[in-house]
Amino acid sequence: MKRATLLLPIAAIAAALALSSIFIVDEREKALVLQFGQIKTIKEDPGLAFKIPLIQEVVRYDDRILSRDIDPIEVTPLDDRRLVVDAFARYRIVDVERFRQAVGAGGVPFAESRIDTILRAQMREVLGSVTSSEILSADRAALTLRIRDAARREASSLGVEIIDVRLKRSDLPEQNLDATFARMRAEREREAADEVARGNEAAQRVRAQADRTQVEIVSDANRQAEITRGEADARRNAIFADAFGADPEFFEFYRSLAAYRASLLGENSTFVMAPDSEFFDYLKSDRPAAQTPATE
Repeated sequence: MKRATLLLPIAAIAAALALSSIFIVDEREKALVLQFGQIKTIKEDPGLAFKIPLIQEVVRYDDRILSRDIDPIEVTPLDDRRLVVDAFARYRIVDVERFRQAVGAGGVPFAESRIDTILRAQMREVLGSVTSSEILSADRAALTLRIRDAARREASSLGVEIIDVRLKRSDLPEQNLDATFARMRAEREREAADEVARGNEAAQRVRAQADRTQVEIVSDANRQAEITRGEADARRNAIFADAFGADPEFFEFYRSLAAYRASLLGENSTFVMAPDSEFFDYLKSDRPAAQTPATE
């Protein structure tokens, strides 16, 4: 009985020691077996693994892609227009041994603090080498690639791979918004004034061309009208000449009637003439004075 009583605690202790020497590595993690702080074994494959109880300990690190938000920082691009930039990064622990040696017992929080420092420095360096227009434009993927590549080189000493870096927000500081909006408004007003000036210049060219075309058309029409009028006058004179040659007496009668019509108008000035004037020959007789027989 006494022996059985002694064996039970021993068996329990042995079982506890056996169980404590076994650990399981998940497929989403990597494990290090440490002995007095020194790395003894690296377990990267999932499954059962063993360690020495009470002497060795297991430290686990996430093997998945991790995300890290970077606190907003203020950068000054080449055009001195300060911007507040907010970014995030994705990283992964690729070398757990180097990672442990670099961060020690600080673990992931210490590593993320180092990653933040690296990313802030690279963001200030890269974004400070371009203008704010390039940072605020939609096509800024090249800038994030430069930040990622530079940060990846530095983070490799931590056993970490920077997989991606993205700029979430790029805004102006609150104290600069009014001045920036005023400058943008002035630039737009200047561009609008330039457009108006160019429009007025084009309108003047079109108006001048239209006036020139109008003058040319009117001049050509007047020329053609004068030609037509001259031809008509020539035909009229030819008709008068033919009529005068065919019947001189009728031509004289017609000329007298035309003279009466032109002279005896209400708006003409008043004039006094003798009744026996040759002007009234056809009013007194159907024959001119030269052909009317003398009365006794």
